[in-house]
Amino acid sequence: MNKFKLFVENFLVYGFGGIISKLVPLVMVPIITRLMPNTAYFGISDLSNTVIQFASAIACMGMYDAMYRMFFERDEEKYKKEVCSSALIFTALSSLIIFIFMIIFRSAISRFFFGDRKYANLIYITAIATLVGATNSIISAPTRMQNKRKVYLVTNTLSPLIAYGIAIPLLINGYYLIALPLSAMIASMTMEVIFYFLNKDWFKIKYFNKNALINMLKIGIPLLPNFLIYWVFNSSDKVMITNLLNVGQSGVYSVGAKLGMASQLIYTAFSGGWQYFAFSTMKEEDQVGSNSRIFEYLGIISFISSTFICAWSYGIYKLLFTGKYVQGFIISPYLFLAPLLQMLFQVACNQFLIIKNTWPNMFILSSGAILNIALNFILIPVIGIEGASIATLIGYIASDIICCIVLIKMKLMVISKRFLFCCLSMIIFFIIWRVYFTKNIILGTLIAIVESIIMIIFYKKDIMRIVKSIKK
Repeated sequence: MNKFKLFVENFLVYGFGGIISKLVPLVMVPIITRLMPNTAYFGISDLSNTVIQFASAIACMGMYDAMYRMFFERDEEKYKKEVCSSALIFTALSSLIIFIFMIIFRSAISRFFFGDRKYANLIYITAIATLVGATNSIISAPTRMQNKRKVYLVTNTLSPLIAYGIAIPLLINGYYLIALPLSAMIASMTMEVIFYFLNKDWFKIKYFNKNALINMLKIGIPLLPNFLIYWVFNSSDKVMITNLLNVGQSGVYSVGAKLGMASQLIYTAFSGGWQYFAFSTMKEEDQVGSNSRIFEYLGIISFISSTFICAWSYGIYKLLFTGKYVQGFIISPYLFLAPLLQMLFQVACNQFLIIKNTWPNMFILSSGAILNIALNFILIPVIGIEGASIATLIGYIASDIICCIVLIKMKLMVISKRFLFCCLSMIIFFIIWRVYFTKNIILGTLIAIVESIIMIIFYKKDIMRIVKSIKK
């Protein structure tokens, strides 16, 4: 199977499965906001998910990516089972420790994340969801690593349907505070049971291998700070808005982020197929060239899609939301592009993972995260939630630039002049949009079309070659 076909198939199949799990919550946002009496409830529910992401990252310690990397190291089935079993046993123990810690310090956690100790009882649900979610990622991994595409599609469709099937009745009956966290927890538990029975042969205590675990920890521990830094990029804004402004503004920001995070559909489609493609082709002779081209192509897709979000965000918000939630339109373009820049960073920094040297990722991401937090303190009090979204975008831009420079110096990446020109063109477009036509949909669309045509012209030959490959 040629590399392009392998990438496209995994991008479409695993990406589509991931898109379904993201698309359902996105479609449900307007319905959920109408069922909640004020923005604070939505803010608290989203902050609960923020806590889960933070705690799960600590519990997993990069074990999922390390397991994925080591799984393809050798072809022996016994070795693969040792990798999977060792990863699960370690993650189960670390998750249990995090669970106990969250229960003991629930009041302090509630004060820090939710802005008030009165929500401490919600931490019980959050702690259980963390325990289940962290181990779920490991238990479900063999399904993807064996390329069981149909199973992946079905389970990713089922999970959000279960969650919202439970959440809607709870909201209708007035359980605004626990509806979304409780339904997400139950859906996650259901998926864990399903995946356990599907993959139980891969997880046996007798297959625990100390050496395999040590090798995975060598890869995973350096990745842990990366996941925490990703959390800073994606979630710390809401915590800082809650403490610097109020939880209601955090709710508006969360809704704005939901539409902005529609780019997660692109990101999820990419990440769904990327890991299998990246590690299964890592020994190819032209690996650096292929990785660099994918980086540029995904960058152009990201830029073009972001121009139209800039043009349409106000109209979409006026159509879907009411009241204070409409204010969130201004942050959507920033938060639409930010996850796509995260996607580009992961394409680039995958080169470090392939050579088994993941420490540079941490230092590069840290610089962007520190910049993000510093800008939050400056911009949030001055321009509110828009300041938080700008800080996130600038943080990712800084990380991407530093990462590319380092990899080019190491001869692990190549960036063309045409891509640099497109980056500069995108920056100019963003500035023009914010100053002149945030609410002018027609003018914004026309300029977005012009910007898109310019980028397409630069990559015309590549597009034609890809189209020919698809036809074949």
